[in-house]
Amino acid sequence: MKQRTEANTIGRDDQLVVFEEPSAPVPDHEGGYTDDWTPLTPAFWYVRVRPATVRDQESVIAGTVVTHLTVLIHGRYHPGVTTKTRMTFKGKFYQVTSVVNVDGRDTEMDLTADLQG
Repeated sequence: MKQRTEANTIGRDDQLVVFEEPSAPVPDHEGGYTDDWTPLTPAFWYVRVRPATVRDQESVIAGTVVTHLTVLIHGRYHPGVTTKTRMTFKGKFYQVTSVVNVDGRDTEMDLTADLQG
């Protein structure tokens, strides 16, 4: 996934999100387990979130149309973000589906994410 971003766009990253990672399953006292989430360090991160268009989906996923892709995220690089990461934005949960370290320099990242539930 190579998205085209303008140089020095990080100053426009004004949307606060929370990044979390799955923690060990917790017993639910009924014989099963529930999933729990642990905030990344740091958990709060400023990014730019925009809805994914059909055109974005086609180019981001290298020609394969994926209809469930919901948002594209750009921001400063966060070393803890992976495809196991959950992002909370405006009270909704998104599962990160791809992570790109822009230019491989650990300064900026591009993410895709799906709305959960």
